[in-house]
Amino acid sequence: MKKTFLAGIILLLSACNNEKKAYDATGTFEATETTVYAESNGSLMHFAVNEGDSLSLGQAIGLIDTTQLTLKIQQLDATKEVYQSQKPDIQSQMAVTRQQLAKARQEEQRYKELVADGAAPRKMLDDATSQVAILQKQLDAQLSTLNTQTSTLNSQLSTADVQIEQLRDQLRKCRILSPIAGTVLEKYVEQGELVAIGKPLLKMADTKQMYLRAYVTTAQLQNIKLGQAVKVMADYGGGNKHTYDGTISWISSRSEFTPKTILTDDERADQVYAIKIAVNNDGYIKIGMYGEVSFKR
Repeated sequence: MKKTFLAGIILLLSACNNEKKAYDATGTFEATETTVYAESNGSLMHFAVNEGDSLSLGQAIGLIDTTQLTLKIQQLDATKEVYQSQKPDIQSQMAVTRQQLAKARQEEQRYKELVADGAAPRKMLDDATSQVAILQKQLDAQLSTLNTQTSTLNSQLSTADVQIEQLRDQLRKCRILSPIAGTVLEKYVEQGELVAIGKPLLKMADTKQMYLRAYVTTAQLQNIKLGQAVKVMADYGGGNKHTYDGTISWISSRSEFTPKTILTDDERADQVYAIKIAVNNDGYIKIGMYGEVSFKR
């Protein structure tokens, strides 16, 4: 009778030991999600995206109507040609005055020689010198006017160039590109719809690098650190699990009340710390799937 009783106790203790948890914390898998917004106004001319599509970084996935922007650029290009044609040919326009000034200086030099020889009155030399001064001032004024006109036109050309660059930047924003390599989670618009700046177009996530967000107690916190290698189990339900290598990539610096959907090793704990464990996804882990983590590998 005693042997039977002892055997029952041993079996009971064995069962209790078998019920010991094989994990230290549980949580759900998540990924870094990115929402793509429209950066221009207009009709969505092309939008080749479906939920579940895998996109590469920088992949072209859509186009917003560019007609008005293209026409404005053509208009500014024509305006630049007008400004360019109005720029004066400084050398040609000053050639006549320079020639007159050169002749006046020759006359001045000739009268200097005649006056020195006593063959001409002093007044003739003074008149020649005065004429040189007048032509020099005319030449300086003409040069200043032409330079001012050229500078004004150059400024107008620069302003047009800036406007064209602004329009080209808007044109680039009409092309919808994938900001990351990832999977399309949600699609918010369809081809042909009118979109405005800031309108969400789709949501995508990098599902190759997943994170298990779990919660640990203060007692567990002292046994973990950033960069620590851990064992992660993805729970597919029905006792079907798959084990992955994980690395603790983030530990919250503040505590929070235990989420109702999360169980910790100490279920009586009122406050816990959130952590993230990075896991390379083999394609089977899905966002929102439950997972378990063991800090002992």
